[in-house]
Amino acid sequence: MSTRGTLYTVSAPSGAGKTSLVKALIESTEAICVSVSHTTRTIRPGETDGVNYHFTDKDTFTQMMTQGAFLESAEVFGNFYGTSQQWVEDTLNSGQDVILEIDWQGAQQVRRLLPDTVGIFILPPSREELHKRLTGRGQDDDSVIDARMQEAISEMTHYVEAQYVVINDDFDQALADFRGIILAQRLTLDNQQRRHEQLLADLLS
Repeated sequence: MSTRGTLYTVSAPSGAGKTSLVKALIESTEAICVSVSHTTRTIRPGETDGVNYHFTDKDTFTQMMTQGAFLESAEVFGNFYGTSQQWVEDTLNSGQDVILEIDWQGAQQVRRLLPDTVGIFILPPSREELHKRLTGRGQDDDSVIDARMQEAISEMTHYVEAQYVVINDDFDQALADFRGIILAQRLTLDNQQRRHEQLLADLLS
């Protein structure tokens, strides 16, 4: 009997390395994917509809929101973003795990609708390292960097809302920790009972 997949929210401040870790996890782990959000923003060069985002117009997005189609949604710089609940449910029911790369507010919205969601928070090893990563591109002035640091510190206070915390100091170790969470979740009693129902019955008969 196949087991239902697990939904994960992965949150982190800018500069913690969340996107790189999620990409590496997906490439090295079977039966797990990242949710593709709907958005009203304009498609950018190199992006593909249905791969990077589901690009839609504002009227369609508003109609979907009114119908309760989104697990979570937010407005960012005048554009709307949302996660389709139907797609997530269908994917989980197929046995696939699903990752939502999402901020802490979105994670709260998701947990209210799907309380079994597993929260993972990725943190940098220090403020100094975070500042170094945020200034690494050398494109922003001090005032922009300071604002981003303050925003990151505010976001990091919400790590306590997650079940797991990964410290991204050494990337390979952080990836191993990340994968360990996914693999351990697949071995929980409930999941193993569903996955090996016949085997367990045979062993005990």
